[in-house]
Amino acid sequence: MERAAVAMSGGVDSSVAALLVNDSGYDPVGFSMQLWDQRRNGEGTENAAVRAARCCSSEDLYDARVAAARIGIPCYVVDFQKEFEDSVVRPFVEEYRSGRTPSPCVHCNSRLKFGHMIRMAEDAGAVRVATGHYARVVRNEQNGRFLLLEACDKNKDQSYFLFELTQEQLARAMFPLGGMTKGEVREIARRRGLPTAEKEESQEICFVPDGDYAAFVERYHPQDGYAPSEAPPPGKIIDASGRVLGTHNGIHHYTIGQRRGIGIAHSEPLYVLEIRSNENVVVVGERRLLGRSSCLVERPNWIAITDLTGPLRITAKIRSRHTPAPALIEPCGDDRVTVIFDTPQAGVTPGQACVFYQDEIVVGGGWIS
Repeated sequence: MERAAVAMSGGVDSSVAALLVNDSGYDPVGFSMQLWDQRRNGEGTENAAVRAARCCSSEDLYDARVAAARIGIPCYVVDFQKEFEDSVVRPFVEEYRSGRTPSPCVHCNSRLKFGHMIRMAEDAGAVRVATGHYARVVRNEQNGRFLLLEACDKNKDQSYFLFELTQEQLARAMFPLGGMTKGEVREIARRRGLPTAEKEESQEICFVPDGDYAAFVERYHPQDGYAPSEAPPPGKIIDASGRVLGTHNGIHHYTIGQRRGIGIAHSEPLYVLEIRSNENVVVVGERRLLGRSSCLVERPNWIAITDLTGPLRITAKIRSRHTPAPALIEPCGDDRVTVIFDTPQAGVTPGQACVFYQDEIVVGGGWIS
């Protein structure tokens, strides 16, 4: 039997993924990644709501071991805290401090789960790596490329967060839940007696369990000797015409499209339109001013094609829950792509991923600049 490594987070999805890998005839070995010490989040993060929202805690590692034992497979805890901090946490903090809005889950998937973990899986003799993501991988028999597809359950689809995976990583990847619904996954867990069957879902950004990103940015202190950069200072809030409306407490408190927390009385609700980090200025305005007809995307990763050599019709997602928007993409040199939307899109946010689709196939994606 071929050996397959399974990333087990202690949730119902990864537990059922391990069960299905075991049922399919592979020799599975579970790996639970210790990524972040929750004690670094300070006081006030130990209430029940926060515990339900986070992942990668000691309780989750225990749940993964118990689920693995119930399935009858080994499960080992691997310490990736340094790699996680270098590849995910520090870039997250620096992006917010520079006025951009990061998407750390993408980096965690490409750099940790299918980066460091693949190398560890190889050391354990595993030829495949399975996770509990809702997505699918198929091989294009005509050109040999591995394709990333949306999950059958569009409400649970996670292909957006996997767009950075390379051909080498996709060739090793297994997504056993890609053809299933969440209800079907829980029913399998109940029927097979997995202890995670009724466990609540963790939310995104496991290292900020209370959801207060600005507070995390302010209190973050690296543990490897690097000196932390100071949080951005207060500055001006202006409207689209340049008129000063008030002050802000640091650009890391804001993201494009934000409405709450601006603190300025106006005849109409105000939204964040732009963050000018070089001027330490936040630009706000009415909702009608949020639309953008195009954006520039950098560092693209191509999956369905080898490269973008000319204009291509696609639908684009500018955030994970965004309804895909019809658009034209064109290469513009320097490893960048211009995205021209058929209709203006609200909330085009620097730092977020823009992922390109053709029907259910992920063509590729990159980072809004």
